[in-house]
Amino acid sequence: MKYYIIGERELVLAFKMIGVSGTFAETRQEVLDAFNRVIGKGGISNVPTGEIPRVLILTEHAASQIEDEQIAWQKTGNFPLIVEIPGLNGHIEGKRSLLDAIREAIGVQV
Repeated sequence: MKYYIIGERELVLAFKMIGVSGTFAETRQEVLDAFNRVIGKGGISNVPTGEIPRVLILTEHAASQIEDEQIAWQKTGNFPLIVEIPGLNGHIEGKRSLLDAIREAIGVQV
């Protein structure tokens, strides 16, 4: 399965050490440009020819900068699936975690 990460420099480098490609992005425009390249929207892709990743990992900080675009993409049901992970500074206060989403979806404490 192909993975790709967009986020803070240190996390992108850490994921590259285990073989996951990625893009370092700080500003909203950098995150949006990287996101559009990965999903193949708006021009040249920076992923290998036609190999759109199956899972796109976004740090919470990066994801918070492109929430509208992320939600619109998730509604299409296409790959890549998007997974958010905490950034270097930990979980963003007030942001719903994956565990919270599971609890809400199934109505059971995990």
